[in-house]
Amino acid sequence: MTPQNPSDDSRWSDLGRPPLNAAALRRGLVRDGGLYRDIEVVPRTGSTNSDLVARAAAGGVGEGVVLVAEEQTAARGRLDRWWSAPPRSGLFFSVLLRPREVPVERWGWLPLLTGVAVATGLARAAGVDTALKWPNDLLVTVGGEERKAGGILAERAGDDGVVIGVGINVSLRADELPVPQAGSLALAGAAGTDRDPLLRAVLRALEDWYGRWRAAGGDPSVCGLQETYTAGCATLGRTVRAELPGDRSVVGEAVALDGDGRLVIATGEGVQEPVGAGDIVHLRPA
Repeated sequence: MTPQNPSDDSRWSDLGRPPLNAAALRRGLVRDGGLYRDIEVVPRTGSTNSDLVARAAAGGVGEGVVLVAEEQTAARGRLDRWWSAPPRSGLFFSVLLRPREVPVERWGWLPLLTGVAVATGLARAAGVDTALKWPNDLLVTVGGEERKAGGILAERAGDDGVVIGVGINVSLRADELPVPQAGSLALAGAAGTDRDPLLRAVLRALEDWYGRWRAAGGDPSVCGLQETYTAGCATLGRTVRAELPGDRSVVGEAVALDGDGRLVIATGEGVQEPVGAGDIVHLRPA
């Protein structure tokens, strides 16, 4: 890719935000018998998810390809929300998975699995307490307030593939946040913001959890995924509003996560309604 402004894209234009070392990442993550077959780092792209989905559709891309961008100019979240961040201020990457041995009806667990892996990796490498907002947000505490510091987006890639995209705010300062309610690992008091060990820790945790889930045929109970996600989910026990497709909403207490990864909401009418897709708003603390 040709930088629009070479002076801004110098590898050392921001000494506090050094570039990722692609060769070192490959040495640490790509191994015989492992999940990852290639780690590619690009200086800038619109969306790593869009790029990897397109490459998978074109054929010839195997499972375990990881695409990392130092900067995304058209990053997408759930519900087609767009966001951006300064170059090298976060981790923006996508992974192609092909869980052929897992029934398709269990693939909905992949974003939740990724959330558990991200939280696990960041706790180990950054020493930051994280929580998961169903279904795809990573929360950190900044100044006693819960803030979103990351998100996950899963997209189908052909008949047998899923691209999992992850965005994590690492070194963003308060004046760089896209919205005041956002957060970053740095603002949450991370022990370190060197992105190389952070990315390695997250990808290793993803490989571990994906391997367990796949070996269990995607059964979230057998592999421990359902229990682990439930333990780290900040949504459970709260009064929430679920904004559902078709301009419908449900208000009630988030009481459980069912076997399909759906959030079960107990309404004031005594109904327990499972929600599989929608935007969740936390109405009060747990």
